[in-house]
Amino acid sequence: MPYDAPDGEVEEITLAEQVYRSLRRDLISGDIEPGQSLRLEFLKQRYGISFSPIREALNRLQSERMVVSTASRGFRVAPFSREEMWDAAETRILIDCEAMRRSLKNGDDVWETRLVAAYHALNLAARRVHDMPAPDDEASEMLEQRHLEFHRALIAACGSRWLMELSVQMYTQTERYRRPTLRGRSGWGDVGRDVGREHQDLMDAALARDSKRAVALLAQHYRKTVALIERFTPFKDVASHDSQEA
Repeated sequence: MPYDAPDGEVEEITLAEQVYRSLRRDLISGDIEPGQSLRLEFLKQRYGISFSPIREALNRLQSERMVVSTASRGFRVAPFSREEMWDAAETRILIDCEAMRRSLKNGDDVWETRLVAAYHALNLAARRVHDMPAPDDEASEMLEQRHLEFHRALIAACGSRWLMELSVQMYTQTERYRRPTLRGRSGWGDVGRDVGREHQDLMDAALARDSKRAVALLAQHYRKTVALIERFTPFKDVASHDSQEA
């Protein structure tokens, strides 16, 4: 039990979680690039933490397929792959659409209130970033947090901890492609996409308990994003994905 553990051990666990979260954030944002070597000395200097919690964080991220390891090359960031991206996106669609079906069936007025509040908070953050000549990191991160919260709110009443956890895992796998692609952009408006309207349509369908429309919109929403990432990312595997929008 934690209170019986020596102080040093508790601190070690805390540091491992700290470096895990920091490294995971940097992998998702693209601050540490796909394929880049993750040498222990480099990570020690970057995060100011000793080797032991760094190794623990790397092993944890390897189990999540964010990091890969070979005997000859050590740890490195998982490379970008068009095939892997689409596989992750389609898996996310399977998980989130099933979770949404259950959420629309089970959701009560507390769930509806959470969803509407999450949508409103997302809109405020998006407006704030849009109005900035050069959005700062804090505003951009707030937008991303509220974007995740909106998508979590859609499925929050699914009644399955496993579906919620799997949803977060697949979100992470697709985000590591989306975030770097959006760097330096103020969204997808310049390619004629109205993401705000897509979110509103998702909320409206969910509140109307129109399960068929809601899951179709969600699948389409995800596939549109991945198709745009494919368009703007120079993947090494050149075969194109034949995406179908629901």
